[in-house]
Amino acid sequence: MIVGGVVFDASTPPQYTAAPMFSAAPLIAAPFFSTLTTLLTGIAAVLASLGLHVYNGTLMGIPSLTETLTVATVSGLAVLIGRVVRRSGERLASARVIAETAQKAVLPAPAERIGGLQIAARYEAAQADAFIGGDLFAVQETPHGVRLVVGDVRGKGLDAVEAVAVVIGAFREAAEQEATLEGVAARLERALAREGTRRDGLDAFEGFTTAVLAEIPGGDRVVRVVNRGHPEPLLLLQDGGVEVLRPSEAALPLGMGDLAVWPDRADETPYPPGATLLFYTDGLSEARDVAGVFYDPRERLAGRIFPGPEELLDALVADVRRHTGGGTTDDMALLAVSRPAAGQPERRRTMPVVPPEGGPTP
Repeated sequence: MIVGGVVFDASTPPQYTAAPMFSAAPLIAAPFFSTLTTLLTGIAAVLASLGLHVYNGTLMGIPSLTETLTVATVSGLAVLIGRVVRRSGERLASARVIAETAQKAVLPAPAERIGGLQIAARYEAAQADAFIGGDLFAVQETPHGVRLVVGDVRGKGLDAVEAVAVVIGAFREAAEQEATLEGVAARLERALAREGTRRDGLDAFEGFTTAVLAEIPGGDRVVRVVNRGHPEPLLLLQDGGVEVLRPSEAALPLGMGDLAVWPDRADETPYPPGATLLFYTDGLSEARDVAGVFYDPRERLAGRIFPGPEELLDALVADVRRHTGGGTTDDMALLAVSRPAAGQPERRRTMPVVPPEGGPTP
């Protein structure tokens, strides 16, 4: 900008001025460079303005003094703006670190292997730079086998995050102590009921959490599932088949026990070696394209084979982004649990993932 201003001013009659270009230079430098660089840019702009007035013989005129003073004033403001921008950036970086720490504390990523199973989890926030919302997942090895929960708390903001902490805390305690999966669900119901009485306003009457609980015993090749109003999990078989784990009886979400009382019933399904369980929140199944068509994970995953749970989630997230055009309106939590087949290596990296559109299905 300074060089361009010098060339413009030197090649035009004296009544034409490049003062706007000299003033713009330090303003452009402020958000991108250090305070010293911005200051040096402002000094160079002032010197260029003075030098051109000397060259044109107009140094002592009132217009020239006014232009030079304007460039100097704008340069000083640019230095101040640069300092404010950098301070705000430091505060934002600090807030991001705090948010990441809070996420790891409230929603820690599960280990890659738990109880002989391969685990992968993913949290995709709908809002850019957001880290945690109302979706949740947790996996825990217990004396009764590997138990897990995937859920979605009604609402947004800090209240939802607080409810997530309540659900996960209650699950980790109940998963160790309760002999049955139905008992775990009952403990979560009571925990949310206590939370509802503590809250004020709308949440005290309408707070609820959709959730699916699962138990994978160590010795049996089965999975037991209790579904409380949550999207149905999928069982991806080794040959590419996909089964929907539908509950035998519909049930209300957790936290709505005042509306109806009924005993939970766990549904048992064969879980053969080489199969993968996929749990997700409605941010996946309610993701829509430009025509308003919902994403159907069963249809999109049918016939596909993946090296492992991590590759499954990578392909699934990429496919959802293609379906929606790059953006979603709701957070999305994904949890994949694979039972290795006999003789299967730790990671099968040679098998293809979801093929590109138009390509052959493996």
